[in-house]
Amino acid sequence: MLTARTGAFCARFGLRLPLLLAPMAGVPAIALPVAVGAAGGMGALGALLLDAAQIADWVARYRAASAAPLQINLWVPDPAPQRDAAHEAAVRAFLAGFGPAVPASAGDTPLQDFDAQCRAVLAARPAAVSSIMGLFPPAFVRQLHAAGIAWFATATTVAEARAAEAAGADVVVAQGAEAGGHRGAFVAAGAVDRAVGLFALLPQVVDAVRVPVVATGGIADARGVAAALLLGASAVQIGTGFLRCPEAGIAPVWAQALQGLAPEDTQLTRAFSGRWGRALATTYVRAAAAPDAPPPAPYPVQRGLSAAMKKAAEAAGDVQRMQAWAGQGAGLSQALPAAEVTRGLCDGALALLGPR
Repeated sequence: MLTARTGAFCARFGLRLPLLLAPMAGVPAIALPVAVGAAGGMGALGALLLDAAQIADWVARYRAASAAPLQINLWVPDPAPQRDAAHEAAVRAFLAGFGPAVPASAGDTPLQDFDAQCRAVLAARPAAVSSIMGLFPPAFVRQLHAAGIAWFATATTVAEARAAEAAGADVVVAQGAEAGGHRGAFVAAGAVDRAVGLFALLPQVVDAVRVPVVATGGIADARGVAAALLLGASAVQIGTGFLRCPEAGIAPVWAQALQGLAPEDTQLTRAFSGRWGRALATTYVRAAAAPDAPPPAPYPVQRGLSAAMKKAAEAAGDVQRMQAWAGQGAGLSQALPAAEVTRGLCDGALALLGPR
């Protein structure tokens, strides 16, 4: 039986289960959110890398396959990075040791037009739009609410959660430092110094805000779901826990590397994008953290500089150079159909919690 809190959340967003798929920009396969939605959860799109037309196309294809609620995630843009040609040359030379030569222009790759992405999301009218790396502009928040779209704000600290609620967030997504992929810290420089584990962060965020809280980071089995709900979450959001499902469609070597992975075999790194994120502690990731390695360039410059290496690694099936994100709960993930994983996580958690 759902608690009154989780039941109200599910009723509000048209869910049968208090589980959200994490929006993962590097895992755009429609089959995964469709399967999670079919099981009763909420599907998701990480739209960081998509332009307005691509967002519209993805949503159209999703809706042709599913009537389930959808969350779309957008990154709040960082200030323009400070460029340093000499430093970038050192980073390019370092990356050339792991892949093709990197041209000086590689770091110039522009970001998608955030305003155009916002307009595309408003036109798509998902159940929720989630933010990461900061707060949405007030005008966009007003537009979301006028359109009946909820704002799910990712927060990595109690202070960020309070700021999100004050800015009009309908839901706070409390992201623990165990989470795979990018840390959602509002200020890039604080993403490691303020890296708080989920089960310390979650109950304090629940106490600090009045809006519902979704727990994310390191949850990959029924025990984690139950613990998050017991600590006050209205729902959980899971990413890495679904990566071994066939619907995720990630590189086989990436999926295989997650099997039985120990928490300490992941690492926070800036080596792929310039922003802190948790990935497999591969040969490249460890080398990039060595004292004699040049520090990564800022986001998104590093993303452009590392693009050739990542592309070559994917073509070669070489996980040691691949951008292989992984949360600390990866070893608990299962290579089962996503709908089965979704139901198993929630059924198992509710059995552990007992009648409420």
